[in-house]
Amino acid sequence: MKKTTIVLVLTIFVINLFAEKFVSEIKSLSGEKWYGAYTAKAYCNTPLKDINFQPYLANEKKSDLSRDNRGNQAAPVMVSTLGRYVWSNEPFAFEFKNGDLIIYSEVEKVEAVAAGKTMRDGYLGAMNKYFPASGKTPNLMMFKLPQYNTWIELGTNQNQKDILKYANDVIKNGFPTGVFMIDDIWSKDYGNFEFDPTAFPDPKGMIDELHAKGFKVMLWLTPFISPDGKEYKYLVRNKCLVLKKGSKAPALMKWWNGYSACLDFTQPKANEWLHGQLKNLQDKYGVDGYKFDAADFDFYIKGSPNYPNEETNVIATQQAELFGKFGAAYDFNEFRAGWKNGNQPLAQRLQDKGYSWDELKILVPDMLSAGIIGHPFTCPDMIGGGLLSNFENIDYSKFDQELMVRSAQIQAMMPMMQFSVAPWRVLDAKHLPMVKEAALLHAKLGDFIAELAQKAAKDGEPIVRHLEYSFPGQGFESFDNQFMLGDKYLVAPMILKGYSRSVKLPKGNWKDELGKKFKGGKSYVIDVPLNRLPYFEKLK
Repeated sequence: MKKTTIVLVLTIFVINLFAEKFVSEIKSLSGEKWYGAYTAKAYCNTPLKDINFQPYLANEKKSDLSRDNRGNQAAPVMVSTLGRYVWSNEPFAFEFKNGDLIIYSEVEKVEAVAAGKTMRDGYLGAMNKYFPASGKTPNLMMFKLPQYNTWIELGTNQNQKDILKYANDVIKNGFPTGVFMIDDIWSKDYGNFEFDPTAFPDPKGMIDELHAKGFKVMLWLTPFISPDGKEYKYLVRNKCLVLKKGSKAPALMKWWNGYSACLDFTQPKANEWLHGQLKNLQDKYGVDGYKFDAADFDFYIKGSPNYPNEETNVIATQQAELFGKFGAAYDFNEFRAGWKNGNQPLAQRLQDKGYSWDELKILVPDMLSAGIIGHPFTCPDMIGGGLLSNFENIDYSKFDQELMVRSAQIQAMMPMMQFSVAPWRVLDAKHLPMVKEAALLHAKLGDFIAELAQKAAKDGEPIVRHLEYSFPGQGFESFDNQFMLGDKYLVAPMILKGYSRSVKLPKGNWKDELGKKFKGGKSYVIDVPLNRLPYFEKLK
């Protein structure tokens, strides 16, 4: 055999060796359940299981963390009820076969690590080693008081007059003031960071007025840059944009508002430029912080189930992770998507959901999932959902007002609470006071919730906790319609239309918010009229 042939054969062998996926078959222990990987439920994330596990898409054979973040946060960590965890610094794909966890990795064989005997042990083992507590939180006002986002009311017609009207209506209707988010789009174009002078004739006066009313002001933004503006030309010259793979030309990527170029967060000059734009908004107008949208990583890869773009020169998950690190510089921040960044001082929010009882059922499981992959500072979706289409051209005489009330109640005892559709616009005199009561309850608990956030910043533990996390071995593995707020309150909101529900209490003695006492270790059917949010405190 010629020397060149031998070299060629060896080269092909080495290429194939390193291209081959590592397949890890993790045999499940008796009774073991697994959680994690995604915030978004992916149909069965509390726990993940092969009995009803479905891939995200019909033609998808397994869940692949490298290709899609399910519209929310994702992380390469999974935790079991029997104290084991799996972790990889790189994304992996996974599925369940006959109850066993199968993991596919491009870079390593992934092993299960035994950190203890409970779900909490498994989480703490992974967290302390790979995504420890940072000691920092987002601004505590984000926990203490409700948030208001202008998306549903104004859509892409953000303007000074209607923003001030929304803020005035918050006060007029007796709701607590809090964080106020101005959504898409307040500037003239994407990548431009000056207020549109037609829609905002006096942006500083507007923000000063909002501050005087007791609000903090955040602005929406994305990493996308319109390709026909002066910002694009500057960023091309300074090599700040994501490129087509194998090309020196910027990639024009499809996202939900069209096709745009995108900042490359691996480039220091891109970070420096964006920080400069945001600092100017703070210095010039008094902006307090930012809603960082579009941190999804499926924009950057070929084969995305949502956005059919070509491959780019960046590593998709790395781009998302770096965007999160960028946003952590601002204590008023919000991310709806991301990769890793566990226990960083980032306010995460659940993906936009529809206005339906089926979507309402997902809120608690998603919040539980967020905590178990290292995101304690999470806000549920906007009250009533964040899909603009659900509130356009509808007959409000047939609007299900009970759903809005239950949505607000679920959020009242979660780390954050965010309004977008104006309750006073869609609710009548019977239902509006109940939603306001939920907002006032959240404000009443504000100091307590802020203390939980500060504690989570130190110990890295979830704020919203799975009952299996807090009370292992008592049969709570699949309970996804109750949750613990810290270690003090067991919350049992209504997630189905109706006026009663079953509640299972852990062992011990409990007292509900009405003062009624219960013996734990058993289930009860309780009455839940529309004006009630049931929660329980364990007695000593």
